[in-house]
Amino acid sequence: MAPQRFREQFDHIQRSMPDVPLVMGPDDSAEFLYEKGVVLVRDGEDARTVEDTVRAYFTEAPDLNQDHVRRVSPRTNRTGVTRIRVGDPGEGGRQGDRTVAHALRAVQEREDRAGRRLVSRNHVVHIAPVNACPGDEPVPAPAASAPNPSPAEAVHDPETAVGVLVVDTGLMHDYRSWHQLAHVDGDLALEETDAEGMLKQYVGHGTFIAGIVASVAPNTNVTVLGTLNDVGAVLESEFGEKLFEAVDRHGWPDIISLSAGTPNGRTDGLLGLDAFMEELRDRRTLLVAAAGNNGSATPFWPAAYASLPEYANCVLSVGALRSDGAFGACFSNHGTWVRAYAPGERLVGALTGFEQPVPYVYQHSTYDACRYGFAYACTCQSPRHTGVLSEQQQSTGSEPDQVVFEGFARWSGTSFATPVVAGMIADHMVAHKETDPRAAGQQLLAANTGFADVHGESVPALRPPTWRPEPADPAGAGT
Repeated sequence: MAPQRFREQFDHIQRSMPDVPLVMGPDDSAEFLYEKGVVLVRDGEDARTVEDTVRAYFTEAPDLNQDHVRRVSPRTNRTGVTRIRVGDPGEGGRQGDRTVAHALRAVQEREDRAGRRLVSRNHVVHIAPVNACPGDEPVPAPAASAPNPSPAEAVHDPETAVGVLVVDTGLMHDYRSWHQLAHVDGDLALEETDAEGMLKQYVGHGTFIAGIVASVAPNTNVTVLGTLNDVGAVLESEFGEKLFEAVDRHGWPDIISLSAGTPNGRTDGLLGLDAFMEELRDRRTLLVAAAGNNGSATPFWPAAYASLPEYANCVLSVGALRSDGAFGACFSNHGTWVRAYAPGERLVGALTGFEQPVPYVYQHSTYDACRYGFAYACTCQSPRHTGVLSEQQQSTGSEPDQVVFEGFARWSGTSFATPVVAGMIADHMVAHKETDPRAAGQQLLAANTGFADVHGESVPALRPPTWRPEPADPAGAGT
């Protein structure tokens, strides 16, 4: 049974995609979301093979309808993928899609013979989720708070600055009110507040990330794209094209900081990203990608491309350390496919409200205990609040908690550990006059002497010198 937080977030994402029926997958679990009644294939011969194979399989199964099997989106972009309808998206509930499962099963034998994947679910790619959402929601930082990591002392020189492209939600309108973001550019958020003037969920995500990069590496030219402006979610079939659009608009940068992805139950990546990843491999750009916040060892894509030999040089996957920096954060994904960890719990950075305070109503509620079984005072529990989507709030009729943002916020997630590492690599490039971002990433890891404990394993821990750890919690060491 999917946990409450996953069901809450499923509803939120579905409302943002009213014309795209979604289901949980592979059944009523918290593993991933995908498009109902549709599979994703490469255009051309693969598409014809899948159509014919699924139609023949459905003909022999009395409870399946071959009349639904047809191509619904011809190839129109550089990703080389197309969608094939295999079922009626109006049938069934939201706990998995049996027609999609049957279609995948129908093609399995052909995939085995071909030695490669022919078909995939059309997954929802979203902001590095914990059951489809960030590690927690932002919390207003006290008025006297300073950013953490603190801004490093360096001069911004446009001629030598490292180019960092942040693919995320757009920037808040008042982001330049904080001087550290003076050299940041890019898309603005489409809608910051709702009809009541309340800050909408996730809209400050890209601004917060840009602030972390600029703090860790001031000599950067940061560009933030609003690729995930719509509640931080996009279909896999569209995501590859959006990444191509990003580099077409701004050129291939030194570093791409990406805090979004999805698991898919496989170990060979996302079909919808294959074309982009193949082109990335032949460029000089380094993709620094969030490992995700499911508290799981299941590969999370595209970060997990770092574990594939052909992409190991061009992708760096990043997990999150808890606020004392000694252990992995409770929510952080982990495993051999995660290459490095960095501070990602209760970071303090720029959000919004610099020019005028902005109210926010919490969407999710905190828990009485860590949902992953950790013993330290994690973000699952603190600070306490009740959210709009909470079953408890809905059953009792109590009011959800409201706060006001006035500039800085505390926020947790592998979403934010990722720009810490992107910034450290950029800073290394400047300090060592290294022009190759991939070489810089390897050099940084090779020279690193810091380690942390993540599920009993000693892992590389990249901690920027301006980051201030919170005191260790003796009662909560490890799990």
